[in-house]
Amino acid sequence: MVHRRKFIQASVGGTLGIILGKIAAGNQAPAVLKGQPVVISTWDAGMEANKAAWEILSKGGRALDAVEKGVMVTEASQNCCVGLGANPDRDGFVTLDACIMDEFSNCGSVAFLERIKHPVSVARRVMEKTPHVMLVGAGAQQFALAEGFPLEEQKLSPEAAGAYQEWLLKSEYKPPLINVENKGHGPFAPARLSNGEWNHDTIGMVAMDTKGNLSGSCTTSGAGFKMRGRVGDSPIIGAGLFVDNEAGACTATGQGEDVIRVAGSHSVVELMRQGLSPEAACKKIIERIVKIKKEKAKNIQVAFLALNKKGIPGAYAIHPGFRYAIRSGKKEMLVNAGSYFKE
Repeated sequence: MVHRRKFIQASVGGTLGIILGKIAAGNQAPAVLKGQPVVISTWDAGMEANKAAWEILSKGGRALDAVEKGVMVTEASQNCCVGLGANPDRDGFVTLDACIMDEFSNCGSVAFLERIKHPVSVARRVMEKTPHVMLVGAGAQQFALAEGFPLEEQKLSPEAAGAYQEWLLKSEYKPPLINVENKGHGPFAPARLSNGEWNHDTIGMVAMDTKGNLSGSCTTSGAGFKMRGRVGDSPIIGAGLFVDNEAGACTATGQGEDVIRVAGSHSVVELMRQGLSPEAACKKIIERIVKIKKEKAKNIQVAFLALNKKGIPGAYAIHPGFRYAIRSGKKEMLVNAGSYFKE
Protein backbone atom coordinates (compact mmCIF):
# COMPACT_ATOMS: atom_id res chain seq x y z
CA MET A 1 0.00 0.00 0.00
CA VAL A 2 1.21 3.50 -0.77
CA HIS A 3 2.42 5.08 2.46
CA ARG A 4 0.28 7.96 3.65
CA ARG A 5 2.07 11.28 3.76
CA LYS A 6 1.33 14.13 6.06
CA PHE A 7 -0.30 17.27 4.79
CA ILE A 8 2.34 19.22 2.84
CA GLN A 9 2.24 22.93 2.53
CA ALA A 10 5.16 24.94 1.21
CA SER A 11 5.49 28.43 2.65
CA VAL A 12 5.33 30.85 -0.25
CA GLY A 13 3.75 34.22 -0.74
CA GLY A 14 2.02 35.81 -3.67
CA THR A 15 -1.13 35.13 -5.59
CA LEU A 16 -0.57 31.40 -6.12
CA GLY A 17 -0.13 30.90 -2.40
CA ILE A 18 -3.49 32.58 -1.82
CA ILE A 19 -5.13 30.48 -4.55
CA LEU A 20 -4.03 27.13 -3.21
CA GLY A 21 -4.51 28.22 0.38
CA LYS A 22 -8.19 28.71 -0.42
CA ILE A 23 -8.36 25.22 -1.88
CA ALA A 24 -6.88 23.69 1.25
CA ALA A 25 -9.38 25.56 3.37
CA GLY A 26 -12.19 23.98 1.40
CA ASN A 27 -13.22 27.13 -0.46
CA GLN A 28 -13.76 27.39 -4.21
CA ALA A 29 -10.43 28.31 -5.79
CA PRO A 30 -10.24 31.07 -8.39
CA ALA A 31 -8.59 30.42 -11.73
CA VAL A 32 -4.83 30.03 -11.82
CA LEU A 33 -2.85 32.87 -13.34
CA LYS A 34 -2.66 33.02 -17.11
CA GLY A 35 0.19 30.90 -18.38
CA GLN A 36 0.63 29.12 -15.06
CA PRO A 37 0.44 25.31 -15.26
CA VAL A 38 -1.28 23.08 -12.73
CA VAL A 39 -1.35 19.34 -12.10
CA ILE A 40 -3.69 17.31 -9.88
CA SER A 41 -3.71 13.61 -9.11
CA THR A 42 -5.57 11.14 -6.95
CA TRP A 43 -4.57 10.04 -3.46
CA ASP A 44 -1.42 10.69 -1.44
CA ALA A 45 0.75 8.94 -4.02
CA GLY A 46 -0.02 11.91 -6.22
CA MET A 47 2.42 14.05 -4.27
CA GLU A 48 5.42 12.20 -5.71
CA ALA A 49 3.77 11.75 -9.09
CA ASN A 50 3.11 15.47 -9.32
CA LYS A 51 6.78 16.24 -8.77
CA ALA A 52 7.72 14.34 -11.91
CA ALA A 53 4.92 16.01 -13.85
CA TRP A 54 6.01 19.40 -12.58
CA GLU A 55 9.52 18.92 -13.93
CA ILE A 56 7.94 19.08 -17.37
CA LEU A 57 5.20 21.63 -16.78
CA SER A 58 7.46 24.14 -15.02
CA LYS A 59 9.72 24.25 -18.08
CA GLY A 60 6.87 24.97 -20.47
CA GLY A 61 6.45 21.35 -21.50
CA ARG A 62 3.33 19.72 -22.83
CA ALA A 63 0.66 18.46 -20.44
CA LEU A 64 0.61 15.10 -22.26
CA ASP A 65 4.27 14.47 -21.43
CA ALA A 66 3.67 15.55 -17.84
CA VAL A 67 0.78 13.18 -17.16
CA GLU A 68 2.70 10.25 -18.62
CA LYS A 69 5.90 10.88 -16.64
CA GLY A 70 3.97 11.67 -13.49
CA VAL A 71 2.08 8.39 -13.13
CA MET A 72 5.14 6.42 -14.21
CA VAL A 73 6.54 7.23 -10.76
CA THR A 74 3.68 5.35 -9.14
CA GLU A 75 3.86 2.50 -11.65
CA ALA A 76 7.52 2.01 -10.77
CA SER A 77 6.96 1.90 -7.02
CA GLN A 78 6.90 -1.51 -5.36
CA ASN A 79 3.65 -1.52 -3.40
CA CYS A 80 0.37 -3.38 -3.26
CA CYS A 81 -1.65 -0.73 -5.10
CA VAL A 82 -0.22 0.10 -8.53
CA GLY A 83 2.34 -1.54 -10.80
CA LEU A 84 3.89 -4.99 -11.13
CA GLY A 85 4.27 -5.40 -7.39
CA ALA A 86 0.56 -4.84 -6.73
CA ASN A 87 -2.19 -7.16 -5.53
CA PRO A 88 -2.70 -9.99 -8.05
CA ASP A 89 -5.92 -11.45 -9.37
CA ARG A 90 -7.46 -14.58 -7.81
CA ASP A 91 -5.08 -16.79 -9.78
CA GLY A 92 -2.00 -14.96 -8.56
CA PHE A 93 -1.24 -12.88 -11.68
CA VAL A 94 -0.80 -9.11 -11.76
CA THR A 95 -2.64 -7.51 -14.68
CA LEU A 96 -2.38 -3.82 -15.43
CA ASP A 97 -4.67 -1.27 -17.12
CA ALA A 98 -3.94 2.27 -18.23
CA CYS A 99 -5.06 5.03 -20.57
CA ILE A 100 -3.95 8.46 -21.69
CA MET A 101 -5.67 11.31 -23.56
CA ASP A 102 -4.41 14.59 -24.99
CA GLU A 103 -5.80 18.02 -25.90
CA PHE A 104 -6.77 16.91 -29.41
CA SER A 105 -8.98 14.05 -28.15
CA ASN A 106 -6.35 11.53 -29.18
CA CYS A 107 -6.39 8.63 -26.76
CA GLY A 108 -4.81 5.24 -26.15
CA SER A 109 -5.48 2.42 -23.74
CA VAL A 110 -4.26 -1.01 -22.64
CA ALA A 111 -6.00 -3.55 -20.43
CA PHE A 112 -5.22 -6.97 -18.96
CA LEU A 113 -1.53 -6.31 -19.66
CA GLU A 114 0.99 -8.57 -17.92
CA ARG A 115 4.72 -8.19 -17.16
CA ILE A 116 5.15 -4.69 -18.61
CA LYS A 117 6.36 -2.09 -16.12
CA HIS A 118 4.80 1.04 -17.60
CA PRO A 119 1.36 0.41 -19.11
CA VAL A 120 0.70 4.15 -19.42
CA SER A 121 3.59 4.43 -21.88
CA VAL A 122 2.26 1.49 -23.87
CA ALA A 123 -1.13 3.23 -23.94
CA ARG A 124 0.55 6.32 -25.38
CA ARG A 125 2.20 4.21 -28.10
CA VAL A 126 -1.21 2.74 -28.94
CA MET A 127 -2.49 6.30 -29.30
CA GLU A 128 0.40 7.51 -31.42
CA LYS A 129 1.35 4.47 -33.49
CA THR A 130 -1.83 2.52 -34.19
CA PRO A 131 -5.25 3.29 -35.67
CA HIS A 132 -6.83 1.86 -32.50
CA VAL A 133 -7.72 3.18 -29.06
CA MET A 134 -7.44 0.02 -26.95
CA LEU A 135 -5.36 -3.15 -26.99
CA VAL A 136 -5.82 -5.91 -24.42
CA GLY A 137 -4.21 -9.05 -23.05
CA ALA A 138 -1.69 -10.95 -25.13
CA GLY A 139 -2.16 -8.55 -28.02
CA ALA A 140 -1.27 -5.56 -25.85
CA GLN A 141 1.80 -7.37 -24.56
CA GLN A 142 2.85 -8.36 -28.08
CA PHE A 143 2.56 -4.74 -29.18
CA ALA A 144 4.58 -3.56 -26.16
CA LEU A 145 7.38 -6.00 -26.90
CA ALA A 146 7.43 -4.94 -30.56
CA GLU A 147 7.79 -1.34 -29.36
CA GLY A 148 10.83 -2.25 -27.28
CA PHE A 149 9.31 -2.50 -23.83
CA PRO A 150 11.13 -5.21 -21.81
CA LEU A 151 9.26 -8.20 -20.44
CA GLU A 152 9.60 -7.98 -16.68
CA GLU A 153 9.53 -10.70 -14.06
CA GLN A 154 6.41 -10.61 -11.92
CA LYS A 155 7.48 -10.05 -8.34
CA LEU A 156 4.85 -9.12 -5.79
CA SER A 157 5.71 -6.53 -3.19
CA PRO A 158 5.94 -7.93 0.36
CA GLU A 159 2.63 -6.26 1.19
CA ALA A 160 0.88 -7.72 -1.85
CA ALA A 161 2.33 -11.18 -1.28
CA GLY A 162 1.15 -11.14 2.32
CA ALA A 163 -2.29 -9.87 1.35
CA TYR A 164 -2.67 -12.58 -1.28
CA GLN A 165 -1.67 -15.36 1.11
CA GLU A 166 -4.16 -14.01 3.64
CA TRP A 167 -6.89 -13.93 1.00
CA LEU A 168 -6.13 -17.50 -0.04
CA LEU A 169 -6.99 -18.73 3.45
CA LYS A 170 -10.66 -18.20 2.65
CA SER A 171 -10.65 -17.41 -1.07
CA GLU A 172 -14.06 -15.81 -0.73
CA TYR A 173 -15.56 -15.25 -4.17
CA LYS A 174 -17.90 -12.50 -3.15
CA PRO A 175 -19.09 -9.29 -4.79
CA PRO A 176 -16.87 -6.29 -3.96
CA LEU A 177 -18.35 -5.03 -0.71
CA ILE A 178 -16.53 -2.84 1.77
CA ASN A 179 -15.29 -4.66 4.86
CA VAL A 180 -14.05 -2.12 7.37
CA GLU A 181 -12.14 -4.81 9.29
CA ASN A 182 -10.09 -6.21 6.43
CA LYS A 183 -7.20 -3.72 6.76
CA GLY A 184 -7.13 -3.22 3.04
CA HIS A 185 -6.65 -6.88 2.07
CA GLY A 186 -10.13 -7.70 0.77
CA PRO A 187 -10.96 -8.80 -2.79
CA PHE A 188 -11.70 -5.35 -4.04
CA ALA A 189 -10.49 -1.78 -3.98
CA PRO A 190 -10.61 0.73 -2.55
CA ALA A 191 -11.11 -0.71 0.93
CA ARG A 192 -11.63 1.22 4.12
CA LEU A 193 -8.73 0.72 6.50
CA SER A 194 -9.03 0.29 10.24
CA ASN A 195 -8.02 3.94 10.70
CA GLY A 196 -10.90 5.10 8.51
CA GLU A 197 -8.80 5.90 5.43
CA TRP A 198 -9.16 4.13 2.11
CA ASN A 199 -6.76 1.74 0.44
CA HIS A 200 -6.70 2.09 -3.34
CA ASP A 201 -5.11 0.76 -6.49
CA THR A 202 -5.37 3.60 -9.01
CA ILE A 203 -3.66 6.87 -9.77
CA GLY A 204 -5.33 9.31 -12.11
CA MET A 205 -3.75 12.61 -13.15
CA VAL A 206 -4.88 15.63 -15.16
CA ALA A 207 -2.79 18.67 -16.01
CA MET A 208 -2.90 22.01 -17.77
CA ASP A 209 0.27 23.39 -19.35
CA THR A 210 1.45 26.94 -19.98
CA LYS A 211 -0.46 27.03 -23.27
CA GLY A 212 -3.68 26.22 -21.45
CA ASN A 213 -3.93 22.73 -22.95
CA LEU A 214 -5.23 19.78 -20.97
CA SER A 215 -4.23 16.12 -20.87
CA GLY A 216 -4.85 13.20 -18.52
CA SER A 217 -3.72 9.71 -17.61
CA CYS A 218 -4.93 6.86 -15.44
CA THR A 219 -3.14 3.66 -14.44
CA THR A 220 -4.02 0.76 -12.14
CA SER A 221 -3.48 -2.83 -11.16
CA GLY A 222 -7.23 -3.22 -10.81
CA ALA A 223 -9.16 -4.60 -7.88
CA GLY A 224 -7.10 -6.91 -5.70
CA PHE A 225 -7.97 -10.63 -6.10
CA LYS A 226 -10.39 -9.86 -8.90
CA MET A 227 -11.72 -12.55 -11.22
CA ARG A 228 -9.17 -13.25 -13.94
CA GLY A 229 -9.98 -11.11 -16.95
CA ARG A 230 -11.81 -8.42 -15.01
CA VAL A 231 -11.28 -4.89 -16.28
CA GLY A 232 -12.55 -1.83 -14.44
CA ASP A 233 -13.04 1.77 -15.46
CA SER A 234 -9.42 2.96 -15.44
CA PRO A 235 -8.47 2.10 -19.05
CA ILE A 236 -11.88 3.05 -20.46
CA ILE A 237 -11.99 6.47 -22.10
CA GLY A 238 -15.07 8.26 -20.80
CA ALA A 239 -15.20 6.22 -17.61
CA GLY A 240 -11.86 6.37 -15.79
CA LEU A 241 -10.60 9.34 -17.79
CA PHE A 242 -11.87 11.97 -20.19
CA VAL A 243 -10.33 15.15 -21.59
CA ASP A 244 -12.05 17.88 -23.57
CA ASN A 245 -9.79 20.83 -24.20
CA GLU A 246 -12.76 23.20 -24.45
CA ALA A 247 -14.35 22.25 -21.15
CA GLY A 248 -12.04 20.35 -18.80
CA ALA A 249 -10.69 16.97 -17.78
CA CYS A 250 -11.68 14.37 -15.21
CA THR A 251 -10.36 11.13 -13.78
CA ALA A 252 -11.97 8.60 -11.45
CA THR A 253 -10.95 6.24 -8.68
CA GLY A 254 -12.87 3.64 -6.73
CA GLN A 255 -15.13 0.77 -7.67
CA GLY A 256 -14.82 0.75 -11.43
CA GLU A 257 -18.02 -1.06 -12.24
CA ASP A 258 -20.03 1.82 -10.83
CA VAL A 259 -17.94 4.44 -12.63
CA ILE A 260 -18.60 2.62 -15.91
CA ARG A 261 -22.37 2.57 -15.27
CA VAL A 262 -22.56 6.35 -15.50
CA ALA A 263 -19.70 7.00 -17.97
CA GLY A 264 -18.31 8.87 -15.00
CA SER A 265 -15.48 11.07 -16.22
CA HIS A 266 -17.23 12.01 -19.45
CA SER A 267 -20.36 12.90 -17.50
CA VAL A 268 -18.40 15.18 -15.19
CA VAL A 269 -16.76 16.96 -18.13
CA GLU A 270 -20.12 17.47 -19.84
CA LEU A 271 -21.51 19.09 -16.70
CA MET A 272 -18.49 21.43 -16.61
CA ARG A 273 -19.24 22.30 -20.23
CA GLN A 274 -22.72 23.33 -19.09
CA GLY A 275 -21.21 25.72 -16.57
CA LEU A 276 -20.92 23.72 -13.35
CA SER A 277 -17.76 24.09 -11.30
CA PRO A 278 -15.49 21.01 -11.15
CA GLU A 279 -16.56 20.17 -7.61
CA ALA A 280 -20.26 20.64 -8.37
CA ALA A 281 -19.94 18.47 -11.48
CA CYS A 282 -18.18 15.71 -9.55
CA LYS A 283 -20.81 15.90 -6.82
CA LYS A 284 -23.64 15.59 -9.32
CA ILE A 285 -22.30 12.33 -10.74
CA ILE A 286 -21.56 10.94 -7.28
CA GLU A 287 -25.18 11.64 -6.37
CA ARG A 288 -26.25 9.81 -9.53
CA ILE A 289 -24.25 6.73 -8.48
CA VAL A 290 -25.70 6.83 -4.97
CA LYS A 291 -29.21 7.05 -6.41
CA ILE A 292 -28.55 4.00 -8.59
CA LYS A 293 -26.91 1.94 -5.85
CA LYS A 294 -29.33 2.94 -3.07
CA GLU A 295 -28.37 1.20 0.20
CA LYS A 296 -25.43 -0.53 -1.47
CA ALA A 297 -23.77 2.86 -1.86
CA LYS A 298 -22.81 2.65 1.80
CA ASN A 299 -20.48 -0.22 0.93
CA ILE A 300 -18.57 1.26 -1.98
CA GLN A 301 -16.23 4.15 -2.61
CA VAL A 302 -16.04 6.19 -5.81
CA ALA A 303 -14.39 9.58 -6.28
CA PHE A 304 -13.99 11.97 -9.19
CA LEU A 305 -11.25 14.56 -9.64
CA ALA A 306 -11.63 17.29 -12.25
CA LEU A 307 -9.92 20.37 -13.65
CA ASN A 308 -11.71 22.92 -15.80
CA LYS A 309 -10.36 25.07 -18.61
CA LYS A 310 -9.75 27.94 -16.19
CA GLY A 311 -7.41 25.79 -14.12
CA ILE A 312 -9.86 25.36 -11.25
CA PRO A 313 -9.75 21.90 -9.60
CA GLY A 314 -12.50 20.09 -7.76
CA ALA A 315 -13.33 16.65 -6.40
CA TYR A 316 -16.08 14.72 -4.66
CA ALA A 317 -16.47 11.20 -3.27
CA ILE A 318 -19.14 8.89 -1.90
CA HIS A 319 -17.37 8.55 1.47
CA PRO A 320 -14.92 10.74 3.40
CA GLY A 321 -11.24 9.93 3.08
CA PHE A 322 -10.51 10.73 -0.55
CA ARG A 323 -7.66 13.18 -0.96
CA TYR A 324 -5.96 14.55 -4.02
CA ALA A 325 -2.59 16.16 -4.62
CA ILE A 326 -2.19 19.48 -6.38
CA ARG A 327 0.79 21.48 -7.56
CA SER A 328 0.90 24.94 -9.08
CA GLY A 329 3.70 27.46 -8.97
CA LYS A 330 5.78 26.90 -5.84
CA LYS A 331 2.95 25.39 -3.85
CA GLU A 332 2.08 21.73 -3.37
CA MET A 333 -0.39 20.11 -1.00
CA LEU A 334 -2.97 17.45 -0.33
CA VAL A 335 -6.63 18.44 -0.38
CA ASN A 336 -9.47 16.65 1.37
CA ALA A 337 -12.43 16.20 -0.98
CA GLY A 338 -16.04 16.59 0.03
CA SER A 339 -18.27 13.52 0.22
CA TYR A 340 -21.90 12.41 0.05
CA PHE A 341 -21.72 10.54 3.33
CA LYS A 342 -20.08 12.47 6.13
CA GLU A 343 -18.79 9.58 8.23
